[in-house]
Amino acid sequence: MPNVGIPGQALVLVLDLVGTFVFAISGAMAARANRLDLFGVLVLSYSAGNVGGITRDVLIGATPPPAITDWRYVAVSIAAGVLTFWCSPLINRLRSPVLILDAAGLGLFAVSGATKALAFGLGPVPAMLLGMLTGIGGGMLRDILVAEIPSVLRGDLYAVAALAGAAVVVAGHALGFWPTATAIVGAVLCIGLRIEAIRRGWQLPRAPKNAPSTREGPPGDRSTAG
Repeated sequence: MPNVGIPGQALVLVLDLVGTFVFAISGAMAARANRLDLFGVLVLSYSAGNVGGITRDVLIGATPPPAITDWRYVAVSIAAGVLTFWCSPLINRLRSPVLILDAAGLGLFAVSGATKALAFGLGPVPAMLLGMLTGIGGGMLRDILVAEIPSVLRGDLYAVAALAGAAVVVAGHALGFWPTATAIVGAVLCIGLRIEAIRRGWQLPRAPKNAPSTREGPPGDRSTAG
């Protein structure tokens, strides 16, 4: 077990819990939009809020993951689910609430993932990749559970935004900057990129559509319609 300092532990815990709460609300909102029952709302809130962090912790060897052993992660996820189930009209007053909350969770988890990876002694590139994975994991499972194509695969700036936020944390660590400051800057950059991508329609290049085939059948097929 690496020597993770108390300030680093506290920073990761705060980022994780806030990110868990925000992402859990986005999962619960998606469940509400698909008219799931209370149990379904709680399942999506926990899944969206914790899967990214669990994946990160398993990969860096921080097992069993705190999202399973620490009651605070479960309590935060359940609280977000219950709050959303009973008070969704308040959240719906926001413009595109799921997208906004998703962007906030993405930024918080991207920087917490990179921060924890660095604390466990990983290098810059693995820390950036784990930051990105922590950010996109919960949102991917949330979309899959409600039978939607995950946002990360739709061409807009999703994983790229998470990678940018994680890169700020890694760069700040290499330069010896205050971890909390770099975490804030990284989260703001990630959230800002994601929201601007939604507003302005920024997208990565997509695969072109295949041209319609003019061939009526396989070579040598001379069959005709009856």
